[in-house]
Amino acid sequence: MTDLLKDNDESSLTAEFQAGDERALAIIYERWARLVYGMALRSLGDVSDAEDVTQKVFVAAWLGRTGFDPSRARLAAWLVGITKNTIVDVHEKRARDRRDREALILSFDRESVNEPDEVVDRLVIADALAELPEVPRQIMRLAFYDRLTHAQIASRLALPLGTVKSHIRRSLDRMRQRLEVSDGA
Repeated sequence: MTDLLKDNDESSLTAEFQAGDERALAIIYERWARLVYGMALRSLGDVSDAEDVTQKVFVAAWLGRTGFDPSRARLAAWLVGITKNTIVDVHEKRARDRRDREALILSFDRESVNEPDEVVDRLVIADALAELPEVPRQIMRLAFYDRLTHAQIASRLALPLGTVKSHIRRSLDRMRQRLEVSDGA
């Protein structure tokens, strides 16, 4: 570690960070993690989401460190920018999940739902679907709500047929595991 890094000089710290020095990352995390976490917590209102955002921000910063240009912004400003984008992503995911649940509820055929347990089952499945990444969730919705064949889904999404089948198989496994955990609780 250079003497300047020990003195916490920002330009040296930035250079060491960009060069891949993990000790510089540790110092940067120590300096700015509270700022990142605080922004995320204020915006999202959830400790777990704020912790996830904080982790994502520093992972993204580490992975994108060579693209950081200290002549355009200070390191703290760059981290704030990454934080804002990551928070927006979480808000967008929440909105997508909420829209998916609302669409599912609206799509219920009220006449076919005779038992309250059926409504509960559908809501549990909707929550399990919401936990899937976007592409697998879209494939599952097309397969089960729009009742498209694997080939039709592949054509509509411009994906190879094998990829669609793999997504469905993995998604069903994930949902089964989640539902088994829910039943156990």
